[in-house]
Amino acid sequence: MEPAWRQQGKGRGRGSAGQGERSRPPQKERPGATATAPAPAKPAPPAGVWGGEESGGGRAGVRGGAEGRGRGVGRGAAAEVRKGGEGRGRGGSKTNTTVVSKSSTVQSKFEEIRKSNQAAAQRLVQSHYSSSSDEDDEEIETTDGKKGKILASTFTTYTDQTGGDVHGLERTGQYVSDLFQSGAVTCLICIASVKRTQAVWSCGGCFSLFHIPCIQKWAKDSAFLVSSVTDEDFGQKQHPWPCPKCRTEYPPSATPNRYVCYCGKVQDPPVDPWLLPHSCGLVCETPLTPRCGHTCLLLCHPGPCPPCPKMVSVSCMCGKGRPLPRRCSNKAWSCQQRCGKMLPCKQHSCTQPCHSGPCESCPRFSVQKCVCGREQTERECASPHWTCKQVCGGVLSCGNHTCDQVCHEGPCGACPRTGERACPCGKSKCSRPCTEEVATCGDTCDRPLACGIHTCSMRCHHGNCETCRQEVERWCRCGRYSRVLPCNKEYLCDTKCPKTRSCQRHQCRRKCCPGNCPPCDQNCGRSLGCRNHKCPSICHQGACYPCPETVQVKCVCASSSLVVPCGRERSTKPPRCKELCRSPPSCHHPSRENHRCHPGGCPPCRQPCLLALTNCKHTCPAPCHDLVLVKSHQLAGPWEQPSEPAFVKKALPCPPCQVLIPTACFGEHEVSSVPCHKRGPFTCKRPCGRPLACGNHSCTKECHTITKANKMGLSCEVCEVHCCKPRPHGCPHPCPLPCHPGDCPICQQMIRQRCHCRITLLYVECMKLQSADRDSKIQLGSCKNQCPKELSCGHRCKLVCHPGQCEEKCLHKVKVRCPCKRIKKEFLCAKLHEDQSCVECDEICRQQQQKASQLKEEEEKVAKEEEQKKLQAECEAFERRQKGRRRERRGRRGEVEEERESWSRYKLLVLLPLCGVILAASVYYLI
Repeated sequence: MEPAWRQQGKGRGRGSAGQGERSRPPQKERPGATATAPAPAKPAPPAGVWGGEESGGGRAGVRGGAEGRGRGVGRGAAAEVRKGGEGRGRGGSKTNTTVVSKSSTVQSKFEEIRKSNQAAAQRLVQSHYSSSSDEDDEEIETTDGKKGKILASTFTTYTDQTGGDVHGLERTGQYVSDLFQSGAVTCLICIASVKRTQAVWSCGGCFSLFHIPCIQKWAKDSAFLVSSVTDEDFGQKQHPWPCPKCRTEYPPSATPNRYVCYCGKVQDPPVDPWLLPHSCGLVCETPLTPRCGHTCLLLCHPGPCPPCPKMVSVSCMCGKGRPLPRRCSNKAWSCQQRCGKMLPCKQHSCTQPCHSGPCESCPRFSVQKCVCGREQTERECASPHWTCKQVCGGVLSCGNHTCDQVCHEGPCGACPRTGERACPCGKSKCSRPCTEEVATCGDTCDRPLACGIHTCSMRCHHGNCETCRQEVERWCRCGRYSRVLPCNKEYLCDTKCPKTRSCQRHQCRRKCCPGNCPPCDQNCGRSLGCRNHKCPSICHQGACYPCPETVQVKCVCASSSLVVPCGRERSTKPPRCKELCRSPPSCHHPSRENHRCHPGGCPPCRQPCLLALTNCKHTCPAPCHDLVLVKSHQLAGPWEQPSEPAFVKKALPCPPCQVLIPTACFGEHEVSSVPCHKRGPFTCKRPCGRPLACGNHSCTKECHTITKANKMGLSCEVCEVHCCKPRPHGCPHPCPLPCHPGDCPICQQMIRQRCHCRITLLYVECMKLQSADRDSKIQLGSCKNQCPKELSCGHRCKLVCHPGQCEEKCLHKVKVRCPCKRIKKEFLCAKLHEDQSCVECDEICRQQQQKASQLKEEEEKVAKEEEQKKLQAECEAFERRQKGRRRERRGRRGEVEEERESWSRYKLLVLLPLCGVILAASVYYLI
């Protein structure tokens, strides 16, 4: 769909070519679309593709077109009317016929304009209720078409050279296409979208775009960090700074300080909606890589330049074939003939087909001699030079010594012992034959030792000097402690360095550190700006590099994707997709209506419901109402502000069925057509006339509902006449049911009577009692409890409640003991009364009785003696207490003496029987 500023009726009537076009009805290509003006020389860019600006949308374009069209046409007509009025005012001398003709023309134009406005308003209403999927589809197609036009215009100069082949433009086209995606181009330093109005800088290695202030701060901070870590004289050296993405290093002089286009020709390129953002619109003319002498033919563009499209005449790689016209970027070609060049082995020629570069090593094997010529073996032709492990042994020029070198080529050389030679310490020199050794000079050696401080103190000698053994005061590496050690040993203390390493986060902790702490070897591990990954670099100072990862932002169906820097996937809108939406239906339908893939929820389903209604077998003809937006109001208190109504998706029930169905009345006397949801029998006001349940009378009520099983009404009147049928033989009770069909039910009345033992009242059904025989009546008259009567022996009858007298045969068991109660036996009560059985004591019982009597006598005797002693002691104690009484009681001494005499007289008579009773009781319990 064309944007609002491109449509015909835009901006006060300026979008039409003439008055005739303003009054012409718009084309009917699409509901809500307007007639467009003639296409300009350059294609218009789609709205919302520069720097993340959002497009107005399909409906906004329709509204803009309709409003612009209405304003343009209306104002044009008003201008014509004003011109007519002015003409009439100025042309007063004209005839009335001219005035009438002009007024009729104005009136016709006004009517035509009015009809056009009404048609536009009608189309606007229709487009407002059209499905969003149609608008999105047409908007996507229009946007993609315009994007393709701009890309085609950008690559025209290239495709003219290649005959329409765009295979080499894939990478460059991706960079250009990202500029059309809202938010696709992101500054990796600040993780923000790069807009077309902002000054940017493009990296020459990865072609990423960065804001000028961001990259300037990055370059300054990077150089500062490197200088603070590596420079002893901080800030004196010039350090390069890297690209945040590809790490391409740039010198400090390359720090961007001005905003230029991609090709670098124009500074501060102006914003032009017909050109790519940050482009000057001129031909790039950048030298192509690899260097071929040609320049880029595209218009100023982001990303790498495509391969050279020029056609050149070149020969094959081996030079045997004739020159052919080839693309400059792919001018190397093979004639497929044998190369034939001599290989480095100088024995064989190259057998490979025509190829580029030097020939490969010879793959064949041959017998080759070593350098000295003593040995030979089969080796690869590619490595003809080899040495054996034998010593040369050739006689030197002196004739006295032999060559001690391993297999070599050429002459052995002069004898190393000829000429002027020095003693081992080098202080004295002399000329001697090579057969004689140079003697030592006898002086001190004085050659520097391995420590570099002291010299050898031995006399001039052959061979290497000894290690330095002088003791010196050695300071540790950190300079805190010292110790006397041999010169050849190093002293390291155990002090750990407390300084912070270059990362400014961790301590050095190295033993005896001299101050040049090594770089931190721990991982940084800080979260990057993307909030998804952690810094994998070694622990460093300052800000971490931006996350180098990229994330694909996919549409809902994952058919279309957009590559964005990591961290931008949360704020980047999904790309537009041309595929059909694959979301499962949210209603009961098996599939949705066909519409394009889109983010967010799908439009509401407009298919017919077609669900079977609950109360009938018809289907619902209404549109799908499984998820319908319903306004929901929340109740507010008297002191609360009323909240705005919220829309909630709810499933609405199917509307009532409106199908007409023929329906009969309750009594099936007549048939009428009623809606399906109101179907059901109705009363016809006639008497029912159906037989009642008793089968003897008919219902006299008004027509009412009946059951189909027996054709009898559920609410028919009930027969109130009592049953008069004869009762069974012996039953004195009447039938408890009202008038009824068939036989009377069995009498369920209960008869009250006492059981055989005359204790319990029993209730027995009348019919059971009358129809029972003699034995059954005895069973019915029994309470099922034990008989309460006593037998002649005194025990209770063990039989169940029975009629008549109880049997005298008692079955109770009775325990019988001997006279001394030691022997015990059990007998049946009846047998005991018949035999008069008893239990006699045996010899053991008699012996026990004698022992018990003897023991009892002895105990009584001992008890009597003890009692007498106790009484005697009590009497004496009493007499002593009486002697100490006061004189005032002396008058009562006579009475006390009399009482004492009486007590002493009767005390034995009272105490002796009491003691005997106590002794007998104790003996009885002991036995």
